[in-house]
Amino acid sequence: MHTVAANLVFPEIAQLARGPEVVARTKDAGLTVANLRAAYGRGIFPWPGSAGAVIPWCCPRERAVLVFGEFTPGRTLEKTARKSGWSFSIDHAFSEVIAACAAAERPEQEGTWISPAVVGAYTALHHAGWAHSVEVWRDEELVGGLYGVDAGGFFGGESMFHRVDNASKLAILFLAGYLRERGQLWMDIQQLTPHMERLGAKEVTRATFLEQLSVELTANRILFPKV
Repeated sequence: MHTVAANLVFPEIAQLARGPEVVARTKDAGLTVANLRAAYGRGIFPWPGSAGAVIPWCCPRERAVLVFGEFTPGRTLEKTARKSGWSFSIDHAFSEVIAACAAAERPEQEGTWISPAVVGAYTALHHAGWAHSVEVWRDEELVGGLYGVDAGGFFGGESMFHRVDNASKLAILFLAGYLRERGQLWMDIQQLTPHMERLGAKEVTRATFLEQLSVELTANRILFPKV
């Protein structure tokens, strides 16, 4: 197990299925663009706790995923998305989205894991072209959204927020359609929450997740145009 802040050497996907859930530990300084890119490309993600605490880099034995063909938004949500006044965008307000996610209240958690160091790290990853946001607007006001990471042609969600009812669900609905048009049929969401389970998300084993991730990454898709 590595305990360094420089570039980490993560196990390859084939080695992870039977390995420990925590494959590395660092402090905030380890949240570099290079480490984040290397981790997500292997199905690993950092799991920060309180600000300044040691950060475990994890590949859990159970992984939550949203298969778009099993996504159950409901007719009411689909009708809501078509109402006038709503609009959607990608990467128009990444800083605002991640700040709103950090500030969002989550009954199932105490506080937020999105510390200032996490905000800075994923903002740097965004500027490097690998972290992206979805914005939901109502009458030109930002009312919801999410952000996540492109692991190299496969996008996984990190966090979402809403300021009006259904806005985060609408962000997922929009993103699912966007990704399906580009050939991605499911999305990593890391942990299964009651909110996502109601939308059709489920848990799969780590071995299943890693096997399917390996297939996805060989597609070499370009999901987000590089600006």
